[in-house]
Amino acid sequence: MRVIGIVAEFNPFHNGHEELIKRAREKVGDPRAVVMSVMSGPFVQRGLPSVLPKHVRTESALKCGCDVVLEIPFTFACAPSERFAHGAIELLYRTGVVTDIAFGVDCKDPDILYELADVEPDEDVLKDRLSSGMNFPAARSEAVLANFPDADEAKKEIIRDALRQPNSILALDYIREIRKQKAGFKIHMISRTLDSSATSIRNDIYGLEDSRSVATLADTLMGKIPDRALAAYLSKLGGYCHIADMEKYMENICLEVERTPDTEGTAYMGDSLEGHIRNTLDEARSCGFRSISEKLATKHFTMPRIYRAMSSLLTGQTEDYIEREKHLQYIRVLGFTREGRYCLKIMGKCARLPVIHNCSDALELYSGNERLKEQFELDLLANNIQAGLLGLKRDYEWELPPVISR
Repeated sequence: MRVIGIVAEFNPFHNGHEELIKRAREKVGDPRAVVMSVMSGPFVQRGLPSVLPKHVRTESALKCGCDVVLEIPFTFACAPSERFAHGAIELLYRTGVVTDIAFGVDCKDPDILYELADVEPDEDVLKDRLSSGMNFPAARSEAVLANFPDADEAKKEIIRDALRQPNSILALDYIREIRKQKAGFKIHMISRTLDSSATSIRNDIYGLEDSRSVATLADTLMGKIPDRALAAYLSKLGGYCHIADMEKYMENICLEVERTPDTEGTAYMGDSLEGHIRNTLDEARSCGFRSISEKLATKHFTMPRIYRAMSSLLTGQTEDYIEREKHLQYIRVLGFTREGRYCLKIMGKCARLPVIHNCSDALELYSGNERLKEQFELDLLANNIQAGLLGLKRDYEWELPPVISR
């Protein structure tokens, strides 16, 4: 059985995701290959809450080609690309069933990523470029280029192109992690052909005057996401939840900063970021989410870094925890299809970590594994914070079994 691993956020699921799944099966040469996606939960890699709850995003993925959806724990999902990639690849590897991995790339020459995966950025060059005022992505690009002193200008431009594209940067980290963990996956890099952007779709959603109007959302999303995914979204949004309230998210941040005199131990909050956030929020707390985000942005601190720090503050995630917890403690199943159910049965015999289908499963593991308890409770807290932004009740996920799509 061929099992294709895909790392995604489905925030939201769009036409490009459906195309990736279809072309991954074509690359493997097996239309019946099982597609297993590992997905961010309540918070995504850029540090913000996901636009929709994880069970709704899971349902859309299952209706559009995925067979199994697993959740990346918060501490790895809401993290820089290196830690995100480490958690995602470890999750796929620890299932014991994944044979292939496919990911989308958006650079001119994807094969250059295999070469770049063998080199590390020159630390001296990186420090020099950062001190000169260059932002981190550009500085890292120059630090990597330092390993290619004899390259002609054409090759340097290919390298720069790869290192400025977000999907290609993640792909590079995936390749490095596959090698580090000796996962042995067959790699399939798939060049993006559709002009689908989750960022632009989210901007369209957040730009609506009334994001709770099902009709307005339908008009906005029509043609940008597959019909089956759209149906899954609208059926839930018309009932008991709505799009994540980013204004409320920023209000929560302001309140947390106000009542926390010292946030320096918070994950990603070092390097004087605490003072920058505190000062900016004092000046701009009456502004909306977009206005505050614009005021927070600097060359020195990227917005994903700031969002990760602020979301870590809300969840109580500390820098000490980030430093000492380098591995996943469990595999959380979010949903599956009929074909996925068979794959999960095999995974139950092969997995190298405990498998959790329902929250109650974790309770049975708590007494014998303190690290699992700590990691899972962080996930629960992150989900409760997002629940407040979605109009859902606290601890709602205790009542939800994995999504089953037929």
